[in-house]
This record gives sequence, C-alpha cells and structure tokens, in this order.
Amino acid sequence: MLRIRHEVNGGPEVLFAEEADVPVPAPGELLVAVEAVGVTLPVVRKVREGDRALPLGGEVAGTVAALGEGVRGFAVGDRVTGLCFGHGYAEYALLSAPFASAVPDGASSVDAVALVRSGLVARGAWEAGQVRRGESVLVTAAASGVGSLALQLARARGAGRLVAAVSSPDKADFVRGLGADEVVLYGEPAAWGDPYDVVLDGVGGELLGPAVRALATGGRLVAYGSGGGSVEAYELLVRGASMIGFQIRAVAQGRPEVYEGWRRELWKAYADGSLRPAVHGRVPLAEAARAHALIEERRNLGKVVLIP
Repeated sequence: MLRIRHEVNGGPEVLFAEEADVPVPAPGELLVAVEAVGVTLPVVRKVREGDRALPLGGEVAGTVAALGEGVRGFAVGDRVTGLCFGHGYAEYALLSAPFASAVPDGASSVDAVALVRSGLVARGAWEAGQVRRGESVLVTAAASGVGSLALQLARARGAGRLVAAVSSPDKADFVRGLGADEVVLYGEPAAWGDPYDVVLDGVGGELLGPAVRALATGGRLVAYGSGGGSVEAYELLVRGASMIGFQIRAVAQGRPEVYEGWRRELWKAYADGSLRPAVHGRVPLAEAARAHALIEERRNLGKVVLIP
C-alpha cells in the first residue's frame, strides 16, 4: 500500500511516499480501506515543529476491511470514520473501535472527515465556553475546518454578535456565508470592536494575547488550537475573565458517552442541512506535501482532504 511518512521534521518538503505492508488489526481495532484523510493543523505543526518524526495520524474515512479480536458493532464492508493515532496518511489505516463511528447513508467519506473530528472540536469548544444565547462570540481561524463549523454552530445556537477573525481579507465572503456578522483581521486587533463575551481560539501563539484582551468583563476564552502561547494572569484578573483549554481526545477517552452524543448531534445537523462541512479541496495522497503547504500558508477555506 501507499503511505506518506517523514524521517526528519521540517516543512512540507520532508514528506515522502513509500510502499508499506497493509497493517493487521490488533484486538479492538478496525482495518479501514481509506477513501479520505482530513489534514489537520496539529499534524502539520508536528511535522514542522516536533522533536522527532512520528506517524502522520488524523481523521480517516473509508470501508472496514478487517476486524481485530473483540470488536463489536462493526462488520467488514461498513463505512466508517474516526481518529487514527498511527499511520493515517495511507491506503489502509487502523482505527481503535471507540474512536470509530458509522458514516450514514447519503454522506460521502470526504464529508465525514470534514465533519466529525472538526465538528466535535467546535461542539466541545462551545460547551467549554458555556456560551449563552445572545452573547457575543469571536471565532479565530474562522476559515479553517473547525472554525467554519464553529461559526455555523454558534449561529444555530443563538449567538448574538458573531465575528470571524481571519488571516486575510480574501476570506471575508467565505466566513460571512457561514453566518459571521463581521470579519476582522489577525494583524489589526485594535479594530476588533467591542469586547466579546466568548472567544473560541484555534490559533494560539502570538494571537493569544490579543484574544484575551478582546474579552469583556467576565468573558471566557476557549483555547483549542495547537499553537501554544502564554497569557499574563493580570490580563485575566483585570477583566474577571477566564481561559479554558479544550482537547477532544480527552473527552473521547474520559467521557465517551458525551463524545458519542455530540457525534449523533453532528450527523443529525448534517442530515437536516443545518450544518454543512466546508471542503477547500481534494488532494491526491501522493501529493500530501501540497496539502500541508496549503494549510501552512493559510490559503485554505475549509477542510483540506487527501484522497488515496
């Protein structure tokens, strides 16, 4: 099978294709013939910034090709999606059964990888922020796979003033089409307008400081991105504000019933048309370096998907 790997950390150019054996599922695992792979910012950053080369995991969707011992609720031939923590950039990948879910009839594998993991992060960030109907919300990385779904969820759940923060003006029409009332640019925090009750931040790093300073009294910032960064405690203190970290893997492992409930919500919203995953483009698996470059250069509008 074809697999994408890297041996050193760096930019997209360090990725290469190789032939590898089809893996064998261990107890509790599904072997999936992959039809789509969702490229995520955390994986892109790990390739460039990690301290060692690790397997390229992430969201995959496809058809169950084999079952490991003890797997219940799935059968060979089922269409599934889920998070792969091993080699996911491949024609065949292994999914741990608790992280896999069925893809309903009428949904493509591309839609599945654009919806489920990104939607779960967006849904969880909303929950972590305890957003109340009518509150003002700022979403950073608003044109990303997660951000585009966070905008739609915020609008559907009754956010008041909904503002999208993006890296360049050419993304404005895209995020307005997803429900944003206003659009602001990362490099112009002084023009972000009135303070916000909630900031959902998928960027981190140097944007974290301005995001905290954009909070209203009693505001909440939810950090769910992989960009790191630090915050001065004083900035929170003077606003009576709080900062919450959110990671979907922790929910999947620690509160599986909540994870599954959110997953059902997402598919229901997809079925009734109230939530639509935005896909920037489909890139051949062998050209994974091009997909990583799209994300590093912040050119994507929605999800970038690899096709084996």
